[in-house]
Amino acid sequence: MSTLSDWQSAPLTALVKTALVNIAVLHTSAPTMTEAVAKGEATLLREARDKFVAAFGRQPTAASAAPGRVNLIGEHVDYCEGYVLPVALPFLTIVVGDYNNTDECGVVSTLGSNQDVKTSFPATTVATLSPGEPAWANYVKGVVANFPMKVGGFDAVVVSDVPMGAGVSSSASLEVAFFTFLEALTGHTVDPVQKARLCQKAEHEFPGMPCGIMDQFIVTLGKKDHALLIDCKSLSSTHIPVQSSEAVILVVNSNVKHQLTGSEYPQRRAQCQQAADLLRIPSLRSASIDDLKKLSSQNCDELVFKRAKHVIEEIARTEEVAKLLPQNELDAVGQLFYKSHSSLSELMQVSCGELDQLVGILRASAGVYGARMTGGGFGGCVIALVKKNNVEQVKKNVLSQYKGKPIFFVCQPSDGARILQLQ
Repeated sequence: MSTLSDWQSAPLTALVKTALVNIAVLHTSAPTMTEAVAKGEATLLREARDKFVAAFGRQPTAASAAPGRVNLIGEHVDYCEGYVLPVALPFLTIVVGDYNNTDECGVVSTLGSNQDVKTSFPATTVATLSPGEPAWANYVKGVVANFPMKVGGFDAVVVSDVPMGAGVSSSASLEVAFFTFLEALTGHTVDPVQKARLCQKAEHEFPGMPCGIMDQFIVTLGKKDHALLIDCKSLSSTHIPVQSSEAVILVVNSNVKHQLTGSEYPQRRAQCQQAADLLRIPSLRSASIDDLKKLSSQNCDELVFKRAKHVIEEIARTEEVAKLLPQNELDAVGQLFYKSHSSLSELMQVSCGELDQLVGILRASAGVYGARMTGGGFGGCVIALVKKNNVEQVKKNVLSQYKGKPIFFVCQPSDGARILQLQ
């Protein structure tokens, strides 16, 4: 729920996925190849400034940061106006730049091989922007086009350590970071909810991904040591404390992303809307368990029924987890994680063998309260609540039993997007 926006909410077409590799990369600076460690704001900002000076021969005057995100629970419900419960990650996208006194905008981004990719497009003071090639640039152009004032020519550099292809919303991180950079550059700040909506609109219009609102919302409004319960219908939100002294959030990247046709996410979204239409309600947010009987009586398509059942039950699970977390009822939270994963695997059918295997390994490991896939599915990450004293053994269990090559990171709920000060 951008949705690299990944998927939240969404799996990307092969073209968009390939394009995103040109936007940002997983810079691990990790002690081993199996652990990703966030570089930190200061290090990334220094890298971005140095790259800007090398590319453009002057110092940047504006800078911003925006995190990736992981969703604790509430998957494939944001586009049904449900509740979601994400946290912002310590991994960041940084943008630095300056006006260039021309009518052109130049953007440099870094590939995983540390090679730079570049693009340029007209400033919105002289032209109306539209999608085009290179495809990766559409994530930037869409934000510039939807910024609520015309922007003159600028140069910018993008660096990121947000893990790519892992379902932790590298696209929303880029979009919100660039929007925040434009705020810093122009001095025109925007209400955070409006910012999230404009970044979502940019992803709809330019890359063409019909993502939900979750990704852009948490990336914008995240808060350290808190999850964010988002009502995707009213766009209201509540910060939920996540400060257990005995447990950590362990994210396991399966390191796989299955090739998709690009229709999987739109198809599920359409099936959910079909169920709502059959019930004569605007969205499945308004549905109840009793409404499933109505769908059965109408002999609706089996897949439509399964999607509706997942959404209705997942919304209820998310509300319950939001109540249990502040009370530190981690056993109950863990059981809801497992139920969520089973539903995503069997009803929404967005899991895969690797994700199911990881959840199975975690379920059998001592000290794990619960685990589930997170993100749009078909690869990406599994999230688990784990007792601190058991984390290292849990990692060993996964490394010895999982058929793939996992990457671990411990998630500390972090702050959302912000303008950075340049000294």
